[in-house]
Amino acid sequence: MAAAGAISVWISTSTPTKITAFISKPRICYPLKLSRNGIYPLSTFERNGQYEQNLTIKAAASSSVGSAEYTEEPATKVKFQRSLSLPGCSTSLSLLGTGYREKIFAIIGVKVYAAGLYVNDSVFSRLDAWRGRSAADIQQDPSLFNKIFEADLEKSLLIVLVRDVDGKTFWDALDEAISPRIKSPTADDKSALSTFRGVFQGKPLKKETSIFLTWIDPNKMLVSLSFDGMPSSVDATIESPNVASALFDVFLGGDPVSPTLKASVAKGLEATLK
Repeated sequence: MAAAGAISVWISTSTPTKITAFISKPRICYPLKLSRNGIYPLSTFERNGQYEQNLTIKAAASSSVGSAEYTEEPATKVKFQRSLSLPGCSTSLSLLGTGYREKIFAIIGVKVYAAGLYVNDSVFSRLDAWRGRSAADIQQDPSLFNKIFEADLEKSLLIVLVRDVDGKTFWDALDEAISPRIKSPTADDKSALSTFRGVFQGKPLKKETSIFLTWIDPNKMLVSLSFDGMPSSVDATIESPNVASALFDVFLGGDPVSPTLKASVAKGLEATLK
């Protein structure tokens, strides 16, 4: 919780909303609509008989309000926390880059989700060979991304949906990218994929649903869904080095499903490895 400060609040309503003002603590009456991904501004509200467009109040501002705690993915406007503490991880993870996934329907590109890659900061001490390299060089060097994946340190991919998607549809699209990357699936691989599929089957994934895919190490991956904020538990544990590796390759390999994410991660690495 940050120190008390001034917070600009916007009211989301089609009708004037009454605000009763006190000397020290203004009270806001409903409706007031705040979103996890931002604040919705709208029309006016009434304060002491006067219509105004916003109200500045004194309050204890949480980290969810401070823009310094977030990075916005520019194409989708999804805000990613710069640091995450996730179930199953021994330490907090830092945001390295963001991007988005786009699907083509009838020649029209439709954005499906935004994605952010988080890593354990200790991984940077293992990347000295790439210090001083440009983002363009980094992006074209598969050995660097292999090094990150093979490091026995946690990393996590956060996917935030920007439209409603049926769980089966989401899994089918993901499986379409994963399965070709596993040339000769073993019984363990098939079991892991079945477990992975079960997380999404029968679930309507609404806009702003968060999907956390967390590699604990190169052989083990945790899957968590959250429909409102951070996850409180792990929904599935995937124990298959082939599946874990294939999923990492889907997003950060030679033919990533989100080129914007890989490009952003490369820029993040360039800045960190100066």
